[in-house]
Amino acid sequence: MTPSPIAVIGSLNVDFITRTPRIPEAGETLTATSFETGLGGKGANQAVACARLATPDTKIFMVGKVGTDSFGTDYNAALEKEGIDASGVRTVEGQKTGIANIIVEEASGENRILLATGANHAFGRTRGTDWDLVPDEAGICVFQLEIPLQVVLHNMYRARAQGKHVIFNPAPAIAIPDAAYRDIDTLIMNETEARLLAGASRNDNASTKAELTPLLRQFLLKGVTDAVIITLGGEGVLFAAQSGEQGHVDAVRTQVVDTTAAGDTFLGGYAAKLAELGSAKGKYHEMLAFASMAASKTVARKGAMVAIPTRDEVLA
Repeated sequence: MTPSPIAVIGSLNVDFITRTPRIPEAGETLTATSFETGLGGKGANQAVACARLATPDTKIFMVGKVGTDSFGTDYNAALEKEGIDASGVRTVEGQKTGIANIIVEEASGENRILLATGANHAFGRTRGTDWDLVPDEAGICVFQLEIPLQVVLHNMYRARAQGKHVIFNPAPAIAIPDAAYRDIDTLIMNETEARLLAGASRNDNASTKAELTPLLRQFLLKGVTDAVIITLGGEGVLFAAQSGEQGHVDAVRTQVVDTTAAGDTFLGGYAAKLAELGSAKGKYHEMLAFASMAASKTVARKGAMVAIPTRDEVLA
């Protein structure tokens, strides 16, 4: 069976990564440990994860926007080097490529990220042809929220109407209309994103398995057509499917160095397995175990895109 082509529709950013022994207090100047730049953005990270983790005959598309600066030129070359079809990456005149300032606390590996959207948000205010981003050839379409929400909702609707499998990662997390859940086949999010989509405040830190498990069914009842997946970091993964399958997959234990691209790697691994197997029904544990193993390789390394492992590394 030929794997289903995957299109990742979303952001392309340049990452400015600062590593620090701790996060400075308000008004405090602190000497960082190191600084580096790299290519990132949730969309591009997920596309690279799909490309590295999928079978060699899986076609991967990246769809998004970059600026006319040197970063945009670098991006197209980098995607093509990964074997990704970048014909859907548009260069926007007068715009800068999006950037992300990432601060990584070395002791824990946890990160804090500030985005400047740049070309990622260069869309007309009203629906037009520049809103149409779904490639005809794609069988699986992956979306996040680093491009405008209305553009994402428009394209999820179009993808579902064309019979494509829609994977949605609501990051950065904001509320979406209830009607949009019917356009989602697979909803993948971390525990914070799950709480926020369910209507909790940002100060609500409840995140035990017992507290999060009811949210799985809540999102299925809203209309998610296949599966809801909540990642819990070191506590593993919770999932529930419309088929009635439900469960927990343990995390792969490893020394955590940097969590920046963990979620993007997990999603890429899941999408790659879905493309390979054709359906997740009865195979959720296998697919989630593969995605978890891939994410464990990522968090053990420094960086975002550069930390994403290959399929061979995960299967070794």
